[in-house]
Amino acid sequence: MSYTALYRKFRPDHFEDVKGQEHIVTTLKNQIKADRIGHAYLFCGTRGTGKTTIAKIFAKAVNCENPSEGSPCGECPTCRAIAAGASMNVIEIDAASNNSVDNIREIVDEVSYSPAEGKFKVYIIDEVHMLSIGAFNALLKTLEEPPSYVIFILATTETHKIPITILSRCQRYDFKRITVDTIADRLKELMESEQVSVEEKAIRYVAKAADGSLRDALSLLDQCIAFHFGQQLTYDKVLEVLGAVDVGVFSRLLRNVLDRDVKGCIELLEEVIIQGRELTQFVTDFTWYLRNLLLTKTSDHIEDVVDMSSENLERIKEEAEMTEMEIIMRYIRIFSELSGQLKYSANKRILTEIALIKLCKPEMETTKDSLLDRICGIEEKLERGIAVAVPAPRDAVGQEPVLQKERPSLPKAVPEEVQQIVNRWGGIIAACPQPLKTYIKGARLSLGGDNKLMLVLEDGIAMDYLSKQPENKQLLEQIISQSIEKEVEVTLQSVGGTKEFEENYVDLSQIIHMEIEEEE
Repeated sequence: MSYTALYRKFRPDHFEDVKGQEHIVTTLKNQIKADRIGHAYLFCGTRGTGKTTIAKIFAKAVNCENPSEGSPCGECPTCRAIAAGASMNVIEIDAASNNSVDNIREIVDEVSYSPAEGKFKVYIIDEVHMLSIGAFNALLKTLEEPPSYVIFILATTETHKIPITILSRCQRYDFKRITVDTIADRLKELMESEQVSVEEKAIRYVAKAADGSLRDALSLLDQCIAFHFGQQLTYDKVLEVLGAVDVGVFSRLLRNVLDRDVKGCIELLEEVIIQGRELTQFVTDFTWYLRNLLLTKTSDHIEDVVDMSSENLERIKEEAEMTEMEIIMRYIRIFSELSGQLKYSANKRILTEIALIKLCKPEMETTKDSLLDRICGIEEKLERGIAVAVPAPRDAVGQEPVLQKERPSLPKAVPEEVQQIVNRWGGIIAACPQPLKTYIKGARLSLGGDNKLMLVLEDGIAMDYLSKQPENKQLLEQIISQSIEKEVEVTLQSVGGTKEFEENYVDLSQIIHMEIEEEE
């Protein structure tokens, strides 16, 4: 006999076997016991939460010859026929592939015929939101006033796509995501009946990875068992099959980020990739780890909210003391944005590396949370007695400082209007129209004769644009004058490159920036 997948083999046959949807099961059983059965039901919820399963059990229960407390007996000929899919009274329709007006008209025509056996004809329309507008309209009248022996059960994962005219004609039941504890208990029970040895930690991880879907949990567990058939299924083996990463790796990654260790982060990512882990899952899991860190930071009693071992819980509490809440929220924002980008990217590794560099280098962003991260980094260095200074330049190998040539002498005094221009240079560039804005972005600011502002540009198109077309230079002077509310004359100078500039000219932006830092 061919193998049957776990989620099909253990699909519940009775209401008592359904897990995590007690509020719906109780209501339906009471309706059957009290003979208050509705004519149209709408089952809403995410995949794998039991919508179709409960619909089939309900179809058996209303037609069962010997029901017990509202639940089908499972032994009578009617129950067996429905379970085997051979009953003419239960009609399952996939609206994804039968979504036209003609398909619904066939149903409307069939409704006029009473059941050959049993009490009710039950129509289960799965993924009903896939029906066309015309098909919904064709269903309206029959759905509102069907014959007494007809029951419609509509199942959908996207309730917002269903017309309000359909919603108002149905009893709506919302299926909840099944909790990790409920899924784990069910998996443990089924593995005992299958005589498969699985670690408790492995079961918990599969239950968590299923994201509220018992069917997904059984499919993931089935995959892991097949990969390690005949062996005990351990936590590490589950991580290997599902392409996931152990929590300890996330702890190491976070500590590297907090230490601003870009090299350590990239090397750790390299390890993860070499182990064959899926980057999309890695990003999702690390975002979840940051969520747990945030909860730990904001609450004293998180044992019931954070699903972790006591060892990992102590570790995450220690890490929560090492950073600020706003910084954690910045990390979550960056990785949440990354998660959305990875779905459509062919360069997942590069995007992930960029995100890690952003975490370590808050100066790459201008948001409030990145500014706070930079301030915290400076405060931490000051507390440890580390001077915050510009690092000495290094040679191409990156080992020893390069001996600098004697730089041009600093001016004794920079005119006030020139200082204002340097301080407002970013805004001045932004106020320039194209293509002037593009050409002056790479310009350096220095002092010319008579302490006039000198704009130093590399030889090429930008220099020609300003020097050979005087009206462009006049436009720039006009924009600068409007910015500082003073008349300004700009001189132009061309250089062969950055090295020539550094050897012969003073960079005003660095000088004035240094003076501002010293004052602060």
